[in-house]
Amino acid sequence: MKIFVITKKTLFTAAAVLALAIAAVVVFVAIGGKKHSPSDARAASAGAKETASPAESANKAAEHTALLSADDEYEVEVLAGFRKELPVYSVDRSDGKIALTIDAAWDDDKTPFILETLARYNVKATFFLCGFWAEAYPEAVKQIADAGHVIGNHSMTHPHMSKLTDAEIADEIKKLDDLVENITGTRPTLFRAPYGEYNDRVILAVRALGHEPIQWDIDTVDWKKERSSQTILDSVLPKLSDGSIILCHNNGFKIEEYLPTLIETAQANGFTFVTVDELLLPGPTLIDVNGRQRAK
Repeated sequence: MKIFVITKKTLFTAAAVLALAIAAVVVFVAIGGKKHSPSDARAASAGAKETASPAESANKAAEHTALLSADDEYEVEVLAGFRKELPVYSVDRSDGKIALTIDAAWDDDKTPFILETLARYNVKATFFLCGFWAEAYPEAVKQIADAGHVIGNHSMTHPHMSKLTDAEIADEIKKLDDLVENITGTRPTLFRAPYGEYNDRVILAVRALGHEPIQWDIDTVDWKKERSSQTILDSVLPKLSDGSIILCHNNGFKIEEYLPTLIETAQANGFTFVTVDELLLPGPTLIDVNGRQRAK
């Protein structure tokens, strides 16, 4: 989903342009009035004295813009009716930490390889599990937890969450939480919506249940059979940055080929893999219009 940034700086710039346009119209009308009568011209002249010139409007707008701090670049004041609830797509960090996330909803044949690879490179990941997958492979769920990886909630039945009622959303999440707790002894606190689909109601419902909704800012798109491992690496590695969250699938067609190289290259470039709960910032935070979690 493409999210457009609307900063305070942009809003002030737009206001300045609008002010210039209005001033230009006023001046044009005033000048046009000279063609009618001397009294009209005098009235227009008097009105012009009370209206800021285009240059003055531009200067005032520039003064307002100059007052903006760096923090104002991402803090957007939006009318309450237009404010959109967002999950976390990435985290504002400068310490090289990134998170590898793996969604598990279909099959299990590559999970042993994934766990072996993560262990070999001493990487801890976050697995978002669906209920029917966890029911089919409880031993794999336990192995994931025993290896020190974090298990997140990916719903019980992998539905389109935005089409569900609030009660149905809660049911999807609670049933998976109960299932994971029965297998591992720990309840998930992270949630990823199936298909990456959500709306304000879904996000609010998820947070009301004590879960943090998590998306991603880098997608391997490894569920597409035609994508080669090199294509995946070429699209993922250049995008890596502090606080990134990478999306993979446990049944990704080329995951056995690309995962070791992805991890090796990222580590060689100074990145450290942590679980999503470790990546998230402590204390008061906000989520900007790009879905990036930042400290308040």
